[in-house]
Amino acid sequence: MPPILPDFSSSVKLKYVKLGYQYLVNHIITLTIIPIIIGVSIEIIRLGPNELLNLWNSLHFNLVQILCCSFLVIFISTVYFMSKPRTIYLVDYACFKPPITCRVPFATFMEHSRLILKGNPKSVEFQMRMLERSGLGEETSLPPSIHYIPPKPTMEASRGEAELVIFSAMDSLFEKTGLKPKDIDILIVNCSLFSPTPSLSAMVINKYKLRSNIKSFNLSGMGCSAGLISIDLARDLLQVHPNSNAVVVSTEIITPNYYQGKERAMLLPNCLFRMGGAAILISNRSSEKWRAKYRLVHVVRTHKGADDKAFKCVFEEEDNEGKVGISLQKDLMAIAGEALKSNITTMGPLVLPASEQLLFLISLIGRKIFNPKWKPYIPDFKQAFEHFCIHAGGRAVIDELQKNLQLSTEHVEASRMTLHRFGNTSSSSLWYELNYIESKGRMKKGDRVWQIAFGSGFKCNSAVWKCNRTIKTPVDGPWTDCIDRYPVHIPEIVKL
Repeated sequence: MPPILPDFSSSVKLKYVKLGYQYLVNHIITLTIIPIIIGVSIEIIRLGPNELLNLWNSLHFNLVQILCCSFLVIFISTVYFMSKPRTIYLVDYACFKPPITCRVPFATFMEHSRLILKGNPKSVEFQMRMLERSGLGEETSLPPSIHYIPPKPTMEASRGEAELVIFSAMDSLFEKTGLKPKDIDILIVNCSLFSPTPSLSAMVINKYKLRSNIKSFNLSGMGCSAGLISIDLARDLLQVHPNSNAVVVSTEIITPNYYQGKERAMLLPNCLFRMGGAAILISNRSSEKWRAKYRLVHVVRTHKGADDKAFKCVFEEEDNEGKVGISLQKDLMAIAGEALKSNITTMGPLVLPASEQLLFLISLIGRKIFNPKWKPYIPDFKQAFEHFCIHAGGRAVIDELQKNLQLSTEHVEASRMTLHRFGNTSSSSLWYELNYIESKGRMKKGDRVWQIAFGSGFKCNSAVWKCNRTIKTPVDGPWTDCIDRYPVHIPEIVKL
């Protein structure tokens, strides 16, 4: 027998109900004001000319009142515009593209590991298992000194890598923007694990003969999230220095940090970290508004260093044999999750539409008052952003954020493909991801981008950008010769 009544549960699409709710809540002010305006307009139309004239005549003004009102309006306007923060523009950026000679296919990496660790086959096997599950591809790169057997992590080789990466990115930035070295007012260089004397920022100043009154900063030891810390520092400096240009250089120098010991927790970074760097031009000049790619909207920083476990989950130390390496603890992902939770708690009210904030508030009140076991409502950040740039720290990092933020495969595509093509390039990975989105022709005017990065300490930092203009597909950059091949399928395990 056919059912007497149709199955409404299958015919009604709940997504349209949700869309209706979102539209209603997000536009509640507009939907409230419009009927009031219409009602007032109708009443004015009903009044005759004589009644309108009488109403006008009933309003008595004198010169003192007019002058006082005018002064008040001018004063309020002046205070508003003087206290309003300066708009910060991302004019353009350039990413370093490693030369083909630096590429490290899986076979090369494993052959070198067997030769370097020939007395410890278990460590070689561990690295092979990690590499199989890493999500990296065959075209990632390591600096020339690591290609030697054994590697030669000398100071000279480290400086050579820094010069290759930083100067290449800076040259590309100068070419793309037409910026001249003398036009740089602020220089910020961040590199976590290589901090020579003179500093890397001094190296850049010497190379390009920058002005003697330039404000330069060199950030070290701040991990993979140091790129967004540099952006935040540049923003603060540009608020107090009008009509200025700031250049941020983000990189990580691999040469002195390649671990040659046996500790598994320290061998993991060898499988993930690769060469990379980026140079970014940021400005508060109003003249840059028309050609700038993005406008900085928010920067939110979260630091969990007060907790001992968070502080030591990414830790540089010596092993039992006195060899220095970066130790990654097993509870790293749990700590990263807590840091992310704190970060998005601050970020949410700044970016989420009213509909999502209301649902989150209702969920929070329900758990506090009625039932603590209620499943917490996870805000839909897809309502706030069109694009996501998640730090390509490893497959586990991307998987965890995709799950927690309920993102689609396309939302994390840029992060996965960056990890596959370039590996974990530390603080510069966010810019390779942004360039991937641009190279795919997906960045439109008004689109919002959320950059999320994690770093030792432990830190979770976020930056929100708004696209200033529709961006054409770049004709140069790190993805130029391979973007047509991507996205590629990345298996769970690549058998070596």
